[in-house]
Amino acid sequence: MNYYLLEVQLHDLLSAKKLTIAAAESCTGGLVSDRITNVAGASECFPGGIVAYSYEAKVNCLGVSWDVLNSVGAVSEEVVLQMARGARRLFSADIAVSVSGVAGPSGGTAEKPVGTVFIAVGNKEKTETLKLNLRFDRQRNIGTIHPALHVAVAAAAQFDIPRCG
Repeated sequence: MNYYLLEVQLHDLLSAKKLTIAAAESCTGGLVSDRITNVAGASECFPGGIVAYSYEAKVNCLGVSWDVLNSVGAVSEEVVLQMARGARRLFSADIAVSVSGVAGPSGGTAEKPVGTVFIAVGNKEKTETLKLNLRFDRQRNIGTIHPALHVAVAAAAQFDIPRCG
């Protein structure tokens, strides 16, 4: 395997295990999906991704709960968990990665300052989350695709998901 690029490593792991991954993105605006699809043969393991930037898109496309959005906000562990589950369901994928955060330069609060990013990755048995506290400008905060891909690679390596059929 070629471990030079995370997206190549992810593709190789998913292909070897005959698994698929989907993405649900907010603050990264499709950049995680872009990196995954930059690898030749990505269609073997990537059925799709969605950019769900608004509350409405998160609810209507991914099944995120209005109650959760209204109580904890889009930038939260609860929401990225629901986004990942929704992406897995929407694309019938084995694994999903989701990202939501405050890219900046505005939009931050004392509780969730600019640079707060949540990432989730999981399969049907287990979904794990990661919280990042970045302190960069908007472009570098949006660049959280690297940690998101790293978490996806770790999940693909760890998850031993039996395929049906």
